[in-house]
Amino acid sequence: MIPAKHLLLFILPALLFTSCSDNNKTSPGSGNENRLRVSGDQIVNQKGDTVCLRGFGLGGMLHMENFIDGYASNEETMREGLRAVLGEKKYNLYFDTFLKSYFTEPDAAYIQHLGLNLVRIPINYHLFEDDMNPGVIKEGAFAYLDSVIARCARHHIYTIIDLHALPGAQNQHWHSDNPTHVASFWIHKEFQDRALHLWEVIAQRYVNEPWVAGYDLINEPAEPTGEKLFPYYKRLRDAIRKIDANHILFLEGDSYAADFSKFTEVWDNVVYANHDYASPGFGGEYPGYNNNRYYTRDTIEKDFLAKSQFMISHHAPIWVGEFGPVYTGDPQKDEVRYQVLKDQLAYYHKYKVSWCIWLYKDLGLQAIMYQDKSTPYRKLISKFLARKDSLGADAWGSNDKNIRQVIDPLEQLFAKEFPAYNPYPKGQKREIALLVRHILIADALVPEYCNLFKGLSDEQLTALAQSFGFKNYVKRTRLENILTGREK
Repeated sequence: MIPAKHLLLFILPALLFTSCSDNNKTSPGSGNENRLRVSGDQIVNQKGDTVCLRGFGLGGMLHMENFIDGYASNEETMREGLRAVLGEKKYNLYFDTFLKSYFTEPDAAYIQHLGLNLVRIPINYHLFEDDMNPGVIKEGAFAYLDSVIARCARHHIYTIIDLHALPGAQNQHWHSDNPTHVASFWIHKEFQDRALHLWEVIAQRYVNEPWVAGYDLINEPAEPTGEKLFPYYKRLRDAIRKIDANHILFLEGDSYAADFSKFTEVWDNVVYANHDYASPGFGGEYPGYNNNRYYTRDTIEKDFLAKSQFMISHHAPIWVGEFGPVYTGDPQKDEVRYQVLKDQLAYYHKYKVSWCIWLYKDLGLQAIMYQDKSTPYRKLISKFLARKDSLGADAWGSNDKNIRQVIDPLEQLFAKEFPAYNPYPKGQKREIALLVRHILIADALVPEYCNLFKGLSDEQLTALAQSFGFKNYVKRTRLENILTGREK
């Protein structure tokens, strides 16, 4: 039931953003007429009406991330620490309550009220199989995913299942649940076989679900040679199509959804996806300089078109699977971020692009909904969040200003001794930050986070997990107005 204080939101008229053009021909219906497919450079339903997918990424639930959920390091390292502190019974109580609380009926109703029609659901392979029992799908693994899909369908919201963390990690960073800096997925066939099997299982389960728009096969792949991604996509396509011939496949470019240079074919019923994080959405002036480059609206639009050239040249649909600035709480700085966002949405509309903004929920950095500081969970971790930030442990949203005395000598050493060292994907300085801040320091912080849960009762753990429920979140009204078109 929707709390009375939120009821007004759902009786107000919504702006229905279901078409990529101003001439909206599509109305919500039922049954298989809502199943989507690719036709030319657009996504259409079974009646042939154009459907522009616009919505949110549901990070932090079935795939967790440190800046979204408050811990340090990667998800599996955090979970191992909590299991050791809580024991199996309390660990299961906490996470079962967390997963049942994170996305409920009011969440789906709120997204529908906004006039948006998409939830991209990031999932972690760990939810479905154990590394010590590879390939065996866990009993009850799909319960939480099923619940999100069903709630969205009841509110005429499409879902895209996004494999965000693959066995062995498909990229070098925390958001693939990678505890290292090596994307082992690309060098072990066993990992690739396991991911293929998981997609077969997923396809079998949702083959007849029309409100599942399709399958985002690999989030932000980063394969250093550039040669292995497209052939692996072909393996996945062939395996899935034997089971599910109808759902759209969403394929992201290499180098974190930016590079399609090695894609040699265009396939039927496939949407190609890039991620469009505009640099001035993370700092600097706009228009103005950021990282020694002058940015204007034309600059970020040209960057988007460069990432979209494969789709444009082959007359294929474009889906921006992630984008969006981060916010500081400083009105002047955030005004710049909001302007970047408005400019991005304007050129998405111009090119009839489907999009999915990152992020729906977090603790205040980026999402449209952020958890109130008065919840039991925020109270528990408030000092830890400040400590984590002071050490620059998170890659997303933190900096190293308080530990430059450590980082400076390392950068100087490498610049002097290894001037030609240019590690994939982002070079020397990014690699030093990854290894020192986001792995070494972050891992050292994990026990501090987990020990906050030590000795808590079942009732206390339940209250912590329920902090992630809809009623405990604050809406970022300005962002809401921009996404719905109330503010141009």
